Amino acid sequence: MIRLEPVILVEGKYDKIKLSQIFDATILTTDGFGIFKQKDKVALLRRLAAARGLLVFTDSDGAGFVIRNFLKGALTEGRVYHAYIPDLYGKEKRKAKGSKEGKLGVEGVPDEVLIRAVEQSGALQCGTTKKGGITKADLYEMGLSGGADSARKRRRLLQALNLPQHLSPNALLDVLNCITDTDALWAAVRKMEENNGTEAL
Repeated sequence: MIRLEPVILVEGKYDKIKLSQIFDATILTTDGFGIFKQKDKVALLRRLAAARGLLVFTDSDGAGFVIRNFLKGALTEGRVYHAYIPDLYGKEKRKAKGSKEGKLGVEGVPDEVLIRAVEQSGALQCGTTKKGGITKADLYEMGLSGGADSARKRRRLLQALNLPQHLSPNALLDVLNCITDTDALWAAVRKMEENNGTEAL
């Protein structure tokens, strides 16, 4: 596994699965063109680009470049890297037929090609220090998972931290480890309780 400091952004869940087998990194998805309507996710990506760096890794087809170009316009600050895969033709094993352009997406590209693309992006020189240290046990102890009232507390925390409301507990853990650490999170949870969930970190 190659440890990567920047957060990786891919189009879909199968791309995420593929890259998670190669890179030790936080990986998020654009949900295809869904990113165009998700202002809260774009705001989160801006924060991550500033805190950790962001590696954009879309397919090499027209749709991938539409998404990439949108992100170039939306993410103008922080460290944003772009990994480009070459035009390789074929179809992914799970699909009955190839894409409209006949090109392989991230999920279908050989590992060595993906690694080379990341090397060429400059993201490997970004550093290896994570903020984090936050664990699932911490979230449980803070009442943010595993309890009867955890979902409500998580929603309040997401609101307080200006994070997307649809983040699952696992995704929340990944994001928190990018933007804060255990002590700061405890302080944020206490402040949230004191201010009825309206105070940001």
